[in-house]
Amino acid sequence: SLYVSEYFSQSAQKLSFYSWYGNAKLFHFHVPEDTVLLRWLLQASRGKGPECTGMEITVHFRHGAPPVINPLGTHFPANATVRPSYNISITLGTAVQNTTFVNVSTPAAGDWFIAAHLPQAAGRIEVKGFSTPCPYMFQADMFVLRLTDMPVLEPGVPMPHTVVSPAKPLHVKVFVPKHAAGMRFQLSSCVTSEQRACTVRVLLGSITLPQSFQRSLTCTGSINCSLALDSPPWEKWLQIMVESLGTANASVSVEMLASFTVCRPGSTSSFLNFISLNQSQAGARPGAADSSAPAAGEAPRNASGQRGSCLQSQPVVREDLDVVSVRYRLLNGPSVPVSSLSPSLLLLNLNTGMDSGGSLVVNLLLNKTSVGLANATVAACVSAASPVLSLNATQNCSTAFSQGYPLSVSMSSAEAMLIVLYPQTDDWFLSLQLLCPKGQGDCPSAEAKVTVFAYLTPCFNDCGPYGQCSLLRRHGYLYAGCSCKAGWGGWSCTDDTKAQTVGTQNLATLLLTLSNLMFLPAIAVAVYRFYLVEASVYTYTMFFSTFYHACDQPGVAVMCIMDYDTLQYCDFLGSVVSIWVTILCMARLKKILKYVLFVLGTLLIAMSLQLDRRGVWNMMGPCLFALFIMVTAWVHHGAKRRHCYPSSWKRWVFYLFPGITLAFIAISVYAFMETNENYYYTHSIWHVLVACSVAFLLPPRDKHKKPWAWSQKLTCRYQICQNDREELYAVT
Repeated sequence: SLYVSEYFSQSAQKLSFYSWYGNAKLFHFHVPEDTVLLRWLLQASRGKGPECTGMEITVHFRHGAPPVINPLGTHFPANATVRPSYNISITLGTAVQNTTFVNVSTPAAGDWFIAAHLPQAAGRIEVKGFSTPCPYMFQADMFVLRLTDMPVLEPGVPMPHTVVSPAKPLHVKVFVPKHAAGMRFQLSSCVTSEQRACTVRVLLGSITLPQSFQRSLTCTGSINCSLALDSPPWEKWLQIMVESLGTANASVSVEMLASFTVCRPGSTSSFLNFISLNQSQAGARPGAADSSAPAAGEAPRNASGQRGSCLQSQPVVREDLDVVSVRYRLLNGPSVPVSSLSPSLLLLNLNTGMDSGGSLVVNLLLNKTSVGLANATVAACVSAASPVLSLNATQNCSTAFSQGYPLSVSMSSAEAMLIVLYPQTDDWFLSLQLLCPKGQGDCPSAEAKVTVFAYLTPCFNDCGPYGQCSLLRRHGYLYAGCSCKAGWGGWSCTDDTKAQTVGTQNLATLLLTLSNLMFLPAIAVAVYRFYLVEASVYTYTMFFSTFYHACDQPGVAVMCIMDYDTLQYCDFLGSVVSIWVTILCMARLKKILKYVLFVLGTLLIAMSLQLDRRGVWNMMGPCLFALFIMVTAWVHHGAKRRHCYPSSWKRWVFYLFPGITLAFIAISVYAFMETNENYYYTHSIWHVLVACSVAFLLPPRDKHKKPWAWSQKLTCRYQICQNDREELYAVT
């Protein structure tokens, strides 16, 4: 045998602390066919700065779809199927780098996904630039060992093979045809090169994570041993590995035989007719298929036709609506006839490779008037790769190498729903069959009508009223996740364990908006002292900060008067410009110079906010430059007057010191105390403190100006008009 090794790598990603699925970094690989060994090389590293501490990184693995994870221990939506993901932990202690290997023998071919993340986020709101977060990097590389000439085991044909040694197991494969209801594998004529009784172990199937349904068979001696499998995966290659358990130097000769039991579909709605319908009727109306398959809906009524078939297939059309959004439409109408003789089968195609990033929703509704038996139950199974062809009251829903999801509807419970989160890339099947209690003689002739609604959606229920469905991307692969707000959590934002009440949401909105009214005293002081430009800036800041926070609320108490991004930009611009004009006003510059700096600084601040809206230097830069100008001007005034400036101790004690103290407290609250939980009152405190500090820091009016001096400027109105009239008269 010839083995070929291949290497696949992806660029490293910076890890984030976990608060929702978007924080997990996803890696997407494709494992080729005939792979006998898969090895993951996981490399984790952290920065070398003092802010970097030991950290535990969690890595999840899954075949066929992104892993469904729940690091926060929240609740999933009702009717959702959740199976724990396979994960490992990588610890970064004193070493700045950790390398871990994960081996998977005989892995399943197709898509494999890895998701990595840090522990739960602390919830603290960090201002960009005040603290330096430690970078934690993660990279996943994949090595595969592939067999280029894997022998093919033909069905029904005995094939002799030799296991050279225990260190070199034998790998063969067999193709499972469509409509295979069962498979039987038989191993015989097992003998060693030393003519002794041999012991071998046979592994059928490939390993998938998080759950693996690989079947094992141990054969001892020359006695024939066999293994029967129900519902093997249709139209797939099945790997078989035979390894010797004997001595190291002895080879083993075996003879293998694989045989299949084929299921014959109903003649009126066979899979071949379904394929032709799917090709010719793509995008057609449901009624357009009536002429080509008029008997499809009437097939279940023909009991004699059902006795000769093991399933009744219903033609289904896949209708792509949008990214990770598909609707399945039954050509014969939404109602599916279900009987007890053979299961009705629907094919849900999810094998495009781009469907595994959403949620598959299957809804069943029983028409109570269609069931002639009061105690009858319609059992259903949703499974991947192969359908469940023998439904019973135990509702096991298991196939040869996978576990399906059971559903049931009856007269007492006429509706059932199933949500499959991140369904794996494959052909999915919905099997329905009528089950009757023992002793019901009319069961073979009874029939039930079940309305089936099946669709693929990016986020179930669009994440509800307290969540936002976000479309995530890793290279060319798209998947969706819910970002919850107002304390709600869970996969679809349905967990209300920590949810805020409506009263709390209203309180948060009122605090964040009404706290901006504390700018009214600062505006009144500015107008009283004839600082009209400064008063205009404070009015602008108060207005946009009020309506920005009214639009920024996570719950139901939201009001947006314009686009959210516009409100946010205007709020940030007004806040920084308010600080800029206040400090320049304190500098006591000449008016022409002051107003030039007002305009020039506002333009530069607007540019910097457009480049990086949340950068700390967008606020600190203008503040420090304005403080430098103010200190320079005060030194100049003091040197010119030959005493300290401002000269009044009352000005320092009753105005400057309280204003500076309020400003420092406000900056400390804004930079170091805000978290997601206390944001609505800590940020309100920031509003109050900043507005009050402005009222204290504004300098007094000029001595030659009276209070409200701006109103006296209007007294010359009549004189202006008189002069204009005189000029007009002179011209004429």
